[in-house]
Amino acid sequence: MSNKLQNQHLIAPRSHVSKEMREARHNHHGLVVWLTGLSGSGKSTLAHLAEKALFDKGWNVLVLDGDVIRKGLCKDLGFSPEDRLENNRRVAELARLFMLIGSVCLCAFISPQEEARRQARDIAGPEFFREVYISCSQEECERRDVKGFYKKARAGEIRNYTGVSAVYEVPSAPDLTIHTEDAEPEQSALELIRFIEKNARQ
Repeated sequence: MSNKLQNQHLIAPRSHVSKEMREARHNHHGLVVWLTGLSGSGKSTLAHLAEKALFDKGWNVLVLDGDVIRKGLCKDLGFSPEDRLENNRRVAELARLFMLIGSVCLCAFISPQEEARRQARDIAGPEFFREVYISCSQEECERRDVKGFYKKARAGEIRNYTGVSAVYEVPSAPDLTIHTEDAEPEQSALELIRFIEKNARQ
C-alpha cells in the first residue's frame, strides 16, 4: 500500500482543549511570525530578544531557529533548491502545530525562496501568518560573519550559499520590514515586539 493511500485512511484525533481555550489562558492569539533575511542580518538575535521579552510578560512564545532545525528535524536535507523548499515546509508544519496550541512561534530562517515563504503562509493559514523581512546589506552581513561562512563560500568551500552562490529573493510584500544595519539589536527587537503584540491581540 502506498504512503499516499495510507494517509487517506488516517483520522486526526479531536482534542478536548480548543485553540480558543488555550489562547484565553495566555490572553493572546496563536501566531506564526516568519523572520526571513540573509545570514547575519539579525534574524535569530531579534527572535530570541523578542521571545524573552514576551515570555517575561507571560506570553506563550518560542523560537524555531534554522541552525537547530538543521541539526535535528531536517538533518537529512542539503541546500539544493528542492531541499530548501522541503526544509521550510517541515518548519511551517511544525510552526502551525505550535500556533494551534495558542503559541506565538517565531521562525528565524533565511528561507531565500519566495515560493517557500508563500507555502509557509498557506500551511499556517494567512490569518495566522506574518512575514517579517530582516533587511541588511550583504556587505554588513559579511562583516558580521564571525563563523567565516561567507568567506568559505566565496572560496568555493561551501556550495549553494545564499547571497554568494545561491540567490536570495527579497520579499515582495512582507508584513513588516526591519532595517538592522544601523540599528542596535534592542531597538530592532522592540519594533518586532510591538508588531507581535499588535497582531496577536487583534
